[in-house]
Amino acid sequence: MRNPLLAVLATLLVTISQIASQANAADKPNVVLMLADNVGYGDIGAYGGGEMRGMPTPVLDQLAAEGMQLTQFLVEPGCTPSRAALMTGRYSVRSGLGTIILGGLPNTLQDEEFTLGEMFKSVGYSTALIGKWHLGFEEQSWPTRQGFDEYKVGVIETSESTLYRPNMERAGIDEETIRQAVPHIFESDADGNLARVREYTTEYRRQIEGDIASASVDYIKRKAAASEPFFLYVGWTHTHYPNLTAPEFTGKSTHRYGDAMMELDHRTGQVLEAIKQAGIEENTIVLWMSDNVASPDAAPWPDKGGSNAPFRGELGDPLEGSIRTVGMIKWPGKIKQGKTNEMVAIHDIMPTLAAIIGAELPDDRPYDGVDQSLFFLGQQETSNREHLLTHINNEVAALRWRH
Repeated sequence: MRNPLLAVLATLLVTISQIASQANAADKPNVVLMLADNVGYGDIGAYGGGEMRGMPTPVLDQLAAEGMQLTQFLVEPGCTPSRAALMTGRYSVRSGLGTIILGGLPNTLQDEEFTLGEMFKSVGYSTALIGKWHLGFEEQSWPTRQGFDEYKVGVIETSESTLYRPNMERAGIDEETIRQAVPHIFESDADGNLARVREYTTEYRRQIEGDIASASVDYIKRKAAASEPFFLYVGWTHTHYPNLTAPEFTGKSTHRYGDAMMELDHRTGQVLEAIKQAGIEENTIVLWMSDNVASPDAAPWPDKGGSNAPFRGELGDPLEGSIRTVGMIKWPGKIKQGKTNEMVAIHDIMPTLAAIIGAELPDDRPYDGVDQSLFFLGQQETSNREHLLTHINNEVAALRWRH
């Protein structure tokens, strides 16, 4: 009689544990993190751009007003490095991702890294990534192998790769070689395996931001009524070169970059409206930030137009105009509203969210991010960050200390 009784008791304990876990998860906020691609400090109205530069951003201006607007939000000087810092809470050089990943290069996010996706999964969240990833091509690096349940409208690399086909065709390269090199859009199945669903062409470049928004809205609708909270990471592709927009946004501003900025603002509004319509606005943390600044000198005409004003520098260098971009966070009734010039870095997102949702980070590695939860929640006046190292090609290029 003893073994069956022990089995029943064990089953009962597991059930109680699951119920307790679900109850705790139900008390946790949903988190929607939207990451733009190469938006400059001076591009959004709330930061001095917007309508002043012929490209109104009413949605983002309102988001900045309703939440905490970070006027000293710091990133790393490249797409892959910043995304690695966001996912791991560590300087990108620690994970071997201190340079931008291009097709065919070996650097990739390693299996042993602990990511935001895994952190949210550890405390009972459903997780999804929709849009750009740019942290590696190997299977160990796939979002679905790094803590995300779903991956939709998947851009594994950079949007600049949409130009591979036309450039290779002009060079007379054979079709089979082109097919092996051109980028694709990926989607995950129920087992987390990724499949190519279409080529990422310049034509689809015009459609992709709308598809990212639609998939994000669908995910929010599906998960809003679920018993467990969710973490949605939206990887926008605007305003990265080439700036090709949906027909309704083409020509809306004075330049192609402005068209992309206005579409990005509109698509952000679609996601925010979905949160509101689902009735979960009060219990959802929304973060909106850019991975990098603009590259007005590097981008070819007519994609020039991004502004890092009033700061000097641009994407890829260690100057202020390279590492200081836009960032805002909103949680109604919880996050302190208003502008702040306190220093916050993209590395801080992981430890800050860990503190808010009650997740524990592995203690077998160093972290460069600091917990900003008390500052965000208005329980202390100052940020916990006083310095930032900036690396270029895996070497220290600058040290920032306070101001």
